[in-house]
Amino acid sequence: MKIVDDPGVVAASPATGRKLGEVILDVRNISLAFGGVKALTDISFDVREHEVRAIIGPNGAGKSSMLNCINGVYQPQQGSITFRGKTFHHMKSRQVAEMGIARTFQNLALFKGMSVLDNIMTGRNLRIRSNLLLQALRIGPAEREEMRHREAVERIIDFLEIQAYRKTPVGQLPYGLQKRVDLGRALAMEPQVLLLDEPMAGMNLEEKQDMCRFILDVNDEFGTTVVLIEHDMGVVMDISDRVVVLDYGKKIGDGAPDEVRSNPDVIKAYLGTTH
Repeated sequence: MKIVDDPGVVAASPATGRKLGEVILDVRNISLAFGGVKALTDISFDVREHEVRAIIGPNGAGKSSMLNCINGVYQPQQGSITFRGKTFHHMKSRQVAEMGIARTFQNLALFKGMSVLDNIMTGRNLRIRSNLLLQALRIGPAEREEMRHREAVERIIDFLEIQAYRKTPVGQLPYGLQKRVDLGRALAMEPQVLLLDEPMAGMNLEEKQDMCRFILDVNDEFGTTVVLIEHDMGVVMDISDRVVVLDYGKKIGDGAPDEVRSNPDVIKAYLGTTH
């Protein structure tokens, strides 16, 4: 069964066989410029529920800018983003997070002096209902709420297989484990859509394999929709349902991995000609 154009129709991924739901995120005609420099020009694509959707392209193609528009870091000059049927022309980062879209960044922004557990706990901030005074005093409902959040964090730590490091300062961990903590902090927000900006950058082969496994498990066990930027084409082709390709801020390809891999424009701009 092919992925069909009707946004409300459930389909199966031709690439992975994964059952995909209706369109959960719809990006329409997004244009973004910084002064006279155009970062994105009339970009449109959609993301289906339970999908792993990849965004690829050479350096400077506008991939991170696209994620920044989706999660409210940048405000595009044109276009709209629709999430679960609600259309927004300008969304703020906190609003996006509260709606259920979480983000990791290419450059780690962890609190290096804090433990693994405390770093992941920061991802629960949006879900904490007690005021700061009650949190500081840890009395009554605030203490019970903190215990519930800590239990949720412990489950994420178990899921990511980092139990042995739960009290270790993040700055003392190897780079691959720090990336895993960054993923855990995003998961702590319980997102419906998870935006991953080069989650495997700088990793060795074993670390990449582990991260691929965790991304697929997040998608499968939690039902989380994943949108990722990644330069490793082996990873993209193996785990993605669909791939959108950007070059100089314009979309030059969109489809299943095999379609994109054989697209002449994509080969010329990014993948390179094979002999």
